[in-house]
Parts: sequence; C-alpha cells; structure tokens
Amino acid sequence: MKHINILIIGAGISGAVLAEKYASIGKKVLIIEKRNHIAGNCYDYIDDNGILVSKYGAHLFHTNEESVWEYVNQFSEWYPWEHKVIARVDEKTVPIPVNITTVNQLFETKIESEEEMGNWLEQNRTPIEKPSNGEEAVLNRVGPVLYEKMFKHYTKKQWDKYPAELDASVLERIPVRHNYDDRYFSDKYQALPKGGYTQLFENILSHPNIEILLETDYFDVKEEYKGYEKLFYTGPVDRFFDFKHSMTEKLEYRSINFVSETFDAALFQENSVVNYPGTEVDFTRIIEYKHFGNQVSDKTTVVREFTVDEGEPYYPVPNPRNQEIYAKYKAEAEKLIDVHFVGRLANYKYFNMDQAFKNALDLFDTLENKNKVNYKTAG
Repeated sequence: MKHINILIIGAGISGAVLAEKYASIGKKVLIIEKRNHIAGNCYDYIDDNGILVSKYGAHLFHTNEESVWEYVNQFSEWYPWEHKVIARVDEKTVPIPVNITTVNQLFETKIESEEEMGNWLEQNRTPIEKPSNGEEAVLNRVGPVLYEKMFKHYTKKQWDKYPAELDASVLERIPVRHNYDDRYFSDKYQALPKGGYTQLFENILSHPNIEILLETDYFDVKEEYKGYEKLFYTGPVDRFFDFKHSMTEKLEYRSINFVSETFDAALFQENSVVNYPGTEVDFTRIIEYKHFGNQVSDKTTVVREFTVDEGEPYYPVPNPRNQEIYAKYKAEAEKLIDVHFVGRLANYKYFNMDQAFKNALDLFDTLENKNKVNYKTAG
C-alpha cells in the first residue's frame, strides 16, 4: 500500500480543491471516486453532435468572492456569460427572475420604473413578518397570483413538495427584481471555463502528488487505507455512518432524470434554459447546450430535466424533519478526529458552485493555520 497523507472521498469541487491545496504543500493525496470520471456533477464532455454538454445539468459559475475568482483563474481561461432564463407561463414567454417585464407581460400592466414596480409588489404581496416556510416566503415577496403561476407547481415538480412543506430559505434564495434586469445572477463575476469544467478539474488535479482512483466505492475498500493524517468526505453524510439514524426515517435527497434528444435543426429554442413552472408538463426545464459559448453544429442537443426521488443524490431537501435527522449525524461527525465533512451532501446543505469552492479553500486555511500554530507551540 502506498503511503498517503491525505485521503479524499469524491472528486467534485470540494475534493478537487482540497487535493490541490494539500498537494501544493507537499502532501501525498489519494482521491477515491465512485464514478468513472472526475469533476463530480460539473462533469462535461463533447457529445455525438460535437457539442459540449453537461452530464448532470447546466452549471453556471458566478461569484462576488475575489479569492474564489482568483483561484479558478489559475486553472482555466474563462469567457463572460451572463446567464438568462425564460419561462413559459400562460402561453407567454417571460423572463426569470420576476422583474418589470415579467409583470407587464403576465398582467398587461405598464410599469416603467422601480418605484412603480415596488408599489405593484406592495399592493399584491401578502405581508408576513417572519415567513416560516417556502409558501409564506413567496407570498411575502410577490403575493398569491405570482406564487400560483410561477412558484407553487414548479417547486412541487422540483422537490416533490409544495413550498409550504419546505424551509423558507429554499424560496428566499430566488431573487425578485424591481427593474428590467433579466440576468439570472447579479454577481460581479459571471463566466464559463473556455475548455469546459472537466478540463478545469483536470488542471486542478494535475499535481504529481495527487493520485485518483476512479470507479471505486470507498466503503468497499476503506479497510485498505489507514494511517493517513486527514480524511475529507464529500458524499452523503448518512452513508458514511451506515444510515444508523435513518432506519425508520431516511434523509431525503432529490435526483434528476436527464432525457436527451437530438434535433436536425440549427436551434430548438430561443434561449439556453427554458423553465416550465406549470402543470401542463412534468419536466422542470429544457436546456439547449448549443447556446453556451455559441457552439456551432449542424444538429442541436436538448435535455429535459425531471426531478425524481430515486437515483444519484443531488439536492438535500431542507425541512424541519430532515434537519432533525441531519443534526444527529452532525453530532456523530463532530466526535471524529481528523475526519472532515465537506460540500453539499456531506453537510446536507445547498451550496452554489462558488460557495463550494470557498468552503473548501476556507477549510484548508483554517486547518493549516491551526497546524502552524500547533507547530509553533510545540517548538
């Protein structure tokens, strides 16, 4: 068995960043990855139509964090991409997030200013001082009509729960604009890696101190790896503890079924992402990857997304019941020495991409600064 200092389970954002940081200070790192590729859910590839597509749904990088932007720029060139989303609502096509144009098109109003938009929202919202769930969070911001048209059924399709069954934080993340800004994000930096995300991860993981073991389930081989300084785990937290607190009530995760189609056409739809908030279809959105980077091909690749209960876990389901179960696992995790739980699944918490990068960078800095202090004390 090779000597390793750092054992990392999972080759997604968290695992890759920690591997690179530890390799850069001379540590021997082994990553064990269950899938047959690196890059986690960011994995992309060139399909049969010559189009760069993402296997696990579109990933849009955006951040206000200077440290994160500086970090990712070490490993790829990036091109600006201000992501925009449209939705089919009442046989109309409207921009998301909700903005002046959305309201004018749906309700045939003639709002022209931020003040008028603010007044419209104030007149239509249902004031709730401290929203206790997702439904109250949306009603408090936009009122019952927009809630019904754009949020209620989309949330049910995405989470298999109505907004009232989810924490307020899930729906509070969704922006509502008082102007005409139709960008999905408003961060300072919005971009995509020129060579794709898989190439970005290849560059992050190219250090000679990093070894990667693909198509290997850590739980099948964990007895073979002992004597490491630290273990970083990025998978589902309940799996690590053999579901010991989930015998009667399991932690819930949502997965996605991606249904891909090829069309002999220049383009299938007018935008990269089109959402379907209503009940007329059972998928949540259609993604056409050709739009990203203005790719050229005689054909086009379209992917419909259906969120499902079974399959690869993508999203924790934040509600009081799941948080109560997770708290038991968190208490178990905190008892362990030199085992660290990192990322969305291990922390049972939704992270944007930049948050996942920052979380891993911050953890490395915290642990290594603490070690430096301990070395000085010992000396």
